[in-house]
Amino acid sequence: MDSMAVRDRVSEYRKRMREHGFRPIQVWVPDVRADGFDAEAHRQAAAAAAADRQSDDQEFIEAVSAPWDEE
Repeated sequence: MDSMAVRDRVSEYRKRMREHGFRPIQVWVPDVRADGFDAEAHRQAAAAAAADRQSDDQEFIEAVSAPWDEE
């Protein structure tokens, strides 16, 4: 059994990934455990669901846009 330390395994993994053309990035995501997360998620979901009923924005975009194949 190989008893390679975690940091060595991670280092080797990162080396292999770089060799395959990948690079590491750090991503920050919302903390779903935070106070108020549920309420904010609900607010945003409701706003997205109602967006097509509250605005003429899409009609405006379609009116001033040319089809891609006609440019």
